[in-house]
Amino acid sequence: MDLSRFLQKNFRYAVIGSVYNPEKYGHKVLLDLQSAGLRVFGIHPQAGEVEGISIYSSLREIPGKIDVVVFVIKADDGLRVLDEIEELGIDKVWFQPGAEDERIRQKITQLHLDGVADGSCIMVARRTLGIHG
Repeated sequence: MDLSRFLQKNFRYAVIGSVYNPEKYGHKVLLDLQSAGLRVFGIHPQAGEVEGISIYSSLREIPGKIDVVVFVIKADDGLRVLDEIEELGIDKVWFQPGAEDERIRQKITQLHLDGVADGSCIMVARRTLGIHG
């Protein structure tokens, strides 16, 4: 699969997960994408800021269009967010390892989304593609 279509310098990313906890991958992915010079926002029930990155309580609150949503949450929670993504017109989703399952893959297909849900890590793909800040 050509992952370069998910990783573009002009894209805007939303990372959904435990963005405040440095021990969690939501936080690590958020900072990794920012360090590569990508425009990134966090999604967490508690809005705020992490190292200069704006954190919103929902995708709807982010001003402007999001190109790729990166999921670092349980599949059950991810399924609920996929419906919101369809409503917002977002067509690219990336499920980090452990955030995907067969239900997620089926829903991606059902909604005609362009998605990664095969255990690929966006941080590894970014480095492999040579996207750096």
